[in-house]
Amino acid sequence: MTRLARIDDVHRLDLGFFVRPAAETGTGQPRVEAVYGYLVNHPELTVVFDTGIGAADPETEAHYQPHRRPLDLACGEAGCSVDAIDVVINSHLHFDHCGANATLAGRRIIVQSTELEAARAENYTFPELIDFDGATYDRIDGEAEIADGLVVLPTPGHSPGHQSLVVRAQDGTLLVAGQAMDFSTATPGPVGGCASAYASAHLARRATHDVGRLLAPWPDWLDRVEQFDPARVVFAHDGATFAPDIASDR
Repeated sequence: MTRLARIDDVHRLDLGFFVRPAAETGTGQPRVEAVYGYLVNHPELTVVFDTGIGAADPETEAHYQPHRRPLDLACGEAGCSVDAIDVVINSHLHFDHCGANATLAGRRIIVQSTELEAARAENYTFPELIDFDGATYDRIDGEAEIADGLVVLPTPGHSPGHQSLVVRAQDGTLLVAGQAMDFSTATPGPVGGCASAYASAHLARRATHDVGRLLAPWPDWLDRVEQFDPARVVFAHDGATFAPDIASDR
């Protein structure tokens, strides 16, 4: 058995924040949104899921007012050197999720083929964050188990090739969901968030199965995710954790 001993072997990385303008929140007020990555200390390899906010053009900088925390600082706070990172997994390739990829040049970057193709098109992200010297992409199409108990799953919606990471530990399963659920899909206002949106979709699926007719839609990929029975679900822009069973909220 080489999978993680405990879910707690996955560490959240504080990579900064940005300010979403009032025009984009649906509330009439701006909202500060966190940017998180995740460090997975697996016995076979060390994985970082998302690397933070990359440099943008002056217009984007003024629009989102990003505040960056370096990846090496965040990893150090988790007790790990960036030199120990073997594999990068990006949920998707928007500039606030792949910003430090270039500092890990030569490492294997796991990405869905559809996401890489989208990122290389115009008006998607910043090209220098994608095709930098030493960029080493491992393109996959769909689901892939990259180590014992580490499964990359396609979770499209926010972007065409968005993906999440299932971490199966000896004490349960964690889903690192990135931006599979977004603030924009949740109840507007400060109480809404990615975890709330995920909880709503989870409940819609369960309730529909209970009554035998569709009550509300949920993403197609959720059916596959639920087969892993995650005890916790964590996100890229929300510090809240979804735990379907309160006993699993360790």
